[in-house]
Amino acid sequence: MAPHPPLPPPIAAQLNHLLAYSPLPFKVELMWSGCRNGRYSDRFTLLIPFCLDYIKWDVIFSAYHPSAVPDFIFSAEDVDFNPLLEAHEKEAGASGLAVASPLVDWNYKDPSRLLNLVCHLRDSYVSYQKKKAEQVDDERMRFEISTVLARKGTEIFVASFPDRDEVKFTIPIPDLEFNKLVTPCPWKQEQKIYLQASFVVAKGYTTTAPVPRLKLVSTQDLKPFLTVDDIKLIPWSDEMCMLTYLSDLEVKLNDQVVEAVAGVAKRRRFIEALSPFFGRPVEADPVFCRRASVLGISGVLTFLVHFSIPLQFPTKQPTLKLESVQHFNLNGLPIVSSPINDYPWSPRWDNTEMAERIYDFLVDECLNFKKYCSEKIPATQ
Repeated sequence: MAPHPPLPPPIAAQLNHLLAYSPLPFKVELMWSGCRNGRYSDRFTLLIPFCLDYIKWDVIFSAYHPSAVPDFIFSAEDVDFNPLLEAHEKEAGASGLAVASPLVDWNYKDPSRLLNLVCHLRDSYVSYQKKKAEQVDDERMRFEISTVLARKGTEIFVASFPDRDEVKFTIPIPDLEFNKLVTPCPWKQEQKIYLQASFVVAKGYTTTAPVPRLKLVSTQDLKPFLTVDDIKLIPWSDEMCMLTYLSDLEVKLNDQVVEAVAGVAKRRRFIEALSPFFGRPVEADPVFCRRASVLGISGVLTFLVHFSIPLQFPTKQPTLKLESVQHFNLNGLPIVSSPINDYPWSPRWDNTEMAERIYDFLVDECLNFKKYCSEKIPATQ
């Protein structure tokens, strides 16, 4: 596929500012020109993060009039979503749709205007989906919606399928201030854990409470500190509603976060215990303490020992890799051993004994690694 033509400088400035300074992870999927064989691209598909997924909007500029306000083409499923109404159109107030005021004072010379406009439209879309969810023909669902709508950051999405409708909640778990728990804080954006709950809409009144599909989701950068995949969710019971479930879940997650903070301290003490045997690490993860590398010498062989320390430490032992600083393959890369986990280990040992046992194991293992390196070099020539 041929590369797309570049955007005109005023439009490029708007898009670059949006991608660089947005608090949300917007993405550009496609970019093209509205004219055949056009010199410039003037429209693109923008992926809008919403409800832990993405929706697609086409943003339409004019390469011939880059100072003009952009137009938007929304998803075909959202035929009732029309926030780009003029202020004088009173239907907007009657239908509850917000008027996109950033259109009124559009200034193409200000590169922040597209970001402001997209964020404004996204806020309107959040309100649109909430209003749509409140209109579902399911009394129990309307009750569930009423209990969680007041929670800050909650997003709701109504999805229609040939055989059913579904309402999906995305609810941030409050009071988990990860940016204050981890020092020094490595994150530029606030880290969150969300509960995603999907309900199948029952038509009319039903005596059977709906059982949602439940899933915990975290922001990507949080995974070196805490993996929500390892957290077992509380089972849903017939007596529960979202409000009571969230209350119990918050208690459980707070306990998990306390364990995660303690886990960082345990891994840090283990890395510190390596120094008397291996010398000071040449490299180490100073924040989450998930990695460390030390220098080893055996006769004429000089090598690095890489420690990969799991979140479940010390229940789960570190994985070791040996890397020669003297032997290289044909691509010029250092020869590295396979991951090593078959060394003596017990989570009951203190950190000093763990480090000493690993050191004693490597005294013999480095001889095997030296032989491995010698055999590897001829094989690559």
